[in-house]
Amino acid sequence: MKRTHNEDNFSILEEVGLYIVADGMGGHASGEVASRMAVEAMKEFFSATANDPERTWPYKMDRSKGYEENRLITSVKLANLRIFESAQRDPRQRGMGTTLVSLFAVEDGVYIAHVGDSRVYRFRDGTVELLTEDHSLLNDYIKMKRLTADEIANFPHKNVIVRALGMKDTVKVDTRFEQPRADDAYLLCSDGLSGPVSDPEMGEIVFGASDLKTAAARLIARANENGGPDNITVVLARWVASA
Repeated sequence: MKRTHNEDNFSILEEVGLYIVADGMGGHASGEVASRMAVEAMKEFFSATANDPERTWPYKMDRSKGYEENRLITSVKLANLRIFESAQRDPRQRGMGTTLVSLFAVEDGVYIAHVGDSRVYRFRDGTVELLTEDHSLLNDYIKMKRLTADEIANFPHKNVIVRALGMKDTVKVDTRFEQPRADDAYLLCSDGLSGPVSDPEMGEIVFGASDLKTAAARLIARANENGGPDNITVVLARWVASA
């Protein structure tokens, strides 16, 4: 309701089970460029490695993690480097960056990878659970000292991100593995949704909707009803038990 341009980008690659949401920052043109580059870089890497599993990767595998998790992390690191290098080459893009949250569904579960304050939620048996931790100044303050509800509500630097793609030539990617149950729903969103809409409101909408498309539309409508201060991107996926 407030922004004149959209710096968010998203992608759904059903054939490989990859879902991505990116929320760009860095000015009118460059935020949108950064988020689009992140999504495209991940899609390209997944496409290349699907056709050629023996392909040489731009980063070494972490031996403590499995192939699928390494594949997801590497795609995010590659996206980060592309954004950083592009910003170094073009003065108009200097300082651009993007948050990124992604879900990669494999045979026995889902891997989540994220950088920034875009989020993943799980909806299960009437309960909403946040599965990611914001890489934001506000969250750092909350972890360091207990802030009252009023202090959190009035925190002056809510939009300050402490980790994002494009800030440096390398990036730390947070990951986790989830073993879903049948009918679990996963929500990937930018802070245009998670800011204006509370977790209980999200639960009420998702559990009350007949299907994911309806739920997504209602979530966006609610964020706009609650002020719509930012771009709103919503991706919903449901884990369906195999027959």
